[in-house]
Amino acid sequence: MAALGDHYGLTERQLDQLSTILREIEDAEWAPTAVREHTDSMYIHLADSLSALELEALRGASSIADLGSGAGFPGLALAVALPRTEVRLVESRTRKCAFIERVSAAAAIENARVVCARAEEWRDGLGRNDVVVARALAAQSVVLEYAAPLLRPGGTLVDWRGRRDRAQEAQAACAADELGLRLLEIRHTEPYIGARDHHLHVFEKVAETPSRFPRRAGVARKRPLGC
Repeated sequence: MAALGDHYGLTERQLDQLSTILREIEDAEWAPTAVREHTDSMYIHLADSLSALELEALRGASSIADLGSGAGFPGLALAVALPRTEVRLVESRTRKCAFIERVSAAAAIENARVVCARAEEWRDGLGRNDVVVARALAAQSVVLEYAAPLLRPGGTLVDWRGRRDRAQEAQAACAADELGLRLLEIRHTEPYIGARDHHLHVFEKVAETPSRFPRRAGVARKRPLGC
């Protein structure tokens, strides 16, 4: 934890907040994650989430939306690290929303708010986010379709991925063209020693997303965009 603090310039209060997040995950039997032990959670959840701070677009964002937040990552970790940034944690499952609310309150994270809704149905978020993030959410073309309508013009999508999949990347490239997105970079990261095949796929919104998006809930997964 001290190493994370040194690397990202976190204060003692921020480190205390991150420690509280880990404690809540470890202590809550109903935490919606299989990774709960303190050290594992610190690496797999916190370090991996904070790796996106290497991106200038994320560090300078006024608003971030975390899609499919699950147990609260990467959104809660980024909210702690970026206290002046409004972070919305978008999660459709009520049980997970309740858990994120509990952790956020315990850690006194004042700039985070849970949006208990599907990404496709979050109308208040349309065109309003500087950055959208997604970690282990869905096939990349699906993530792009979820994210594009929520981004403001010039906004950035950061999609956490593991080992690169050339076929999926080619399908995502076609989806990006249709949605008004452009791939900026695929950045290899090593959030902790021994981490392998970690990549941040970074897209910019370069054109308006067609008004037919978002399609109704569930359609993106059933009929993903692509070539």
